[in-house]
Amino acid sequence: PGARAARSGSNALSPERVADVEFVVRDARPADYAAIANITVGVFIGEGYVEVESTEHLRDVATRATATTLLVARTVDEDEVIGAVSLAPAGSAYSQICRDGEAELRMLIVGPSWRGHGVGEALVRACLERARSSGADAVVLSTQPPMLASQRLYERMGFTRTPERDWHMSRGKQMLTYARTTD
Repeated sequence: PGARAARSGSNALSPERVADVEFVVRDARPADYAAIANITVGVFIGEGYVEVESTEHLRDVATRATATTLLVARTVDEDEVIGAVSLAPAGSAYSQICRDGEAELRMLIVGPSWRGHGVGEALVRACLERARSSGADAVVLSTQPPMLASQRLYERMGFTRTPERDWHMSRGKQMLTYARTTD
């Protein structure tokens, strides 16, 4: 069971409640950047998805926030950053496989202790809403073969594999691609 999201106010989403976890998904603010950077590095480098040489790029949340729509999930009670995601428009510095009329979901992260509470689903749903409201017809993304939990999430949310768009990172790591319409 996922959390439900509804728009309210200035691009903030209503609080999500899953089991005993309450959190909000909203636009990231500069005060969130350090925590987003720490979780991003912890997940992507700590779990072996990218090499240590990528640390500076992963920590540069401020640049990512200017080139993408950067969303953050924060706990309501503790005001802790528990996840984040970027939505890149076609042609941006952060789009890798995105074509005209699409938006690209990038760098979805959820802190390890918050996984399984609907945080990733709420972040993806927010990206679908933002993409739809910006006029994109589809959202595309890349993931790695060992990211099985992410793949299950994407498939559960209606994304389908697009193997014709698969590609390899600079160090040869295979990237699997998915797409979903925004309707």
